[in-house]
Amino acid sequence: MKYTFEIKERLPSYNEYSNINRKNKYAGAKMKKAVELRILAYICNQLKHVKITKPIFITFTWIEENKKRDLDNICFAKKFILDALQKAEVIENDNSRHVTGFTDRFEYADKSKVIVEMEEI
Repeated sequence: MKYTFEIKERLPSYNEYSNINRKNKYAGAKMKKAVELRILAYICNQLKHVKITKPIFITFTWIEENKKRDLDNICFAKKFILDALQKAEVIENDNSRHVTGFTDRFEYADKSKVIVEMEEI
């Protein structure tokens, strides 16, 4: 079985997260919580009542509005996505027993977004 949802916004990069952590030791946690809550809303609206019990492989498609950010900094945001999937109880855990792997694809368009495809193994 395959499950897909979209996050229709640009998520923070590693550089943005790192910079905010340098300013204030609580700011990073506050940012993470706020980003996860926004992602949670996308998950709850698009994956209503989905609970995945089998191991999954995830494909992240990062659609960026320009080429200004480094790819490794962009895909850092998968941490926020995986934690939100756990909080939404779509997946039990994001450890290697439940998430067997993932891949990142990058595309460019007028508006940034992330497409998350989860395929049961």
